[in-house]
Amino acid sequence: MNAVILAVLVMVVLSLARISVVFALIVAALLGGLVSGLSLDQVMEAFHAGLGKGAGIALAYAALGAFAVALARSGVTERLASLLIGRANQNAAQTGRFFAISLLGLILLVSISSQNILPVHIAFIPVLIPPLLAIFNRLELDRRAVACVITFGITAPYMLLPVGFGAIFLNDILLSNLNAAAEEFEITFEAATVPLAMLIPISGMLLGLITAVFFSYRKKRQYEARPVGVQQAGSDAETTTVPPRLQPWQWGIIIAAVLATLVVQLKYDSMVLGGLIGFAILSLSGVFRWKEQDDLFTEGMRMMALVGFIMITASGFASVMQATGEVPALVESSVELIGDNKGLAALIMLLVGLFITLGIGSSFSTIPIIAALYVPLAISFGFSPLATIALVGTAAALGDAGSPASDSTLGPTAGLNADGQHDHIWDSVVPTFIHYNLPLLAFGWAAAMLL
Repeated sequence: MNAVILAVLVMVVLSLARISVVFALIVAALLGGLVSGLSLDQVMEAFHAGLGKGAGIALAYAALGAFAVALARSGVTERLASLLIGRANQNAAQTGRFFAISLLGLILLVSISSQNILPVHIAFIPVLIPPLLAIFNRLELDRRAVACVITFGITAPYMLLPVGFGAIFLNDILLSNLNAAAEEFEITFEAATVPLAMLIPISGMLLGLITAVFFSYRKKRQYEARPVGVQQAGSDAETTTVPPRLQPWQWGIIIAAVLATLVVQLKYDSMVLGGLIGFAILSLSGVFRWKEQDDLFTEGMRMMALVGFIMITASGFASVMQATGEVPALVESSVELIGDNKGLAALIMLLVGLFITLGIGSSFSTIPIIAALYVPLAISFGFSPLATIALVGTAAALGDAGSPASDSTLGPTAGLNADGQHDHIWDSVVPTFIHYNLPLLAFGWAAAMLL
């Protein structure tokens, strides 16, 4: 068996068996590397070389986690919950559902905006979502629906809209790699055609979003009322602390802290600096005692520790997979199974892309790997330029939403698991894989055959 497929299968199976994702990634990387013919020293060298690529994101999440915990401790959580839910008590059956859908719509808009209007990507999640958990609990809103909404909002826009992160994905990465791979065939792909080619695959994701919100996770789901940052039931942390009554000037400082976090990140392209600035300003509001700062910061970092370690380990795993050199061999062996069947060729290319992205965890990083292999293959089978764009773009994006190592799933988990009641694999990865990767596979194949 191809080492990449074996490693991804091992990682997925171990994760589904509720074994730590970090442990699963390490075991899968070791096994995949050794099966490919690398020595143990070479595997570990490649693994260590990749670890540093995830350290920056892990530290950024730790800083934002500290800011999120401090924001929740200010009492904004409880007051926001009371404000939004208070009027729903008159007609809980109808008004509660209306609030839930409205809240999901708001989160969707914020998620989409994080990719283009205010390109902060996943940085908004640990700041926005933990304070809303109390509202989700009172609405008995299934957090799997929230995870699907966030994942759609942070993946679909960059695959369709050529602004913000979409400009990077569609133009700087996808288009440039397509043209580089097609240069020897004297074929040029136009920027204006890239969003058009991705329209059909994204329609599949939209169908998955509608299914998740209005059908799969429509029923109410009960959660315990736990404070943000408490990861296990029975924690010694106080759960009955009455939030402080905020003065107008304190509200002003809290708003300034949120805005400063956003502005600093946009200006300096640093989530770490943004989180630290926000935490420092919030410390001046007096909503918690000065001597509690160290405990709050540590609590926030602990809340994000698992996500950070997964990101770091995933970078090492991806580095080993690339060091094996098995990706080109995987594509070549797949070609032998295709024959002259154009429909089977499209399906095999999408499935291979799914496995590669599941392992690497990033569609942005997958495109340079597969474009050079897929473009000549697509041209040889007679796929049109639009179909070729749809094949490569969808193959790279497949697995991003359902990978245990992707920030598209780690981001929602980081926010929704702030009180320890949202499982990364079964509440984020599996729901997004079912509702996005499977429709992407079907609609991506349809796009390749129709365009």
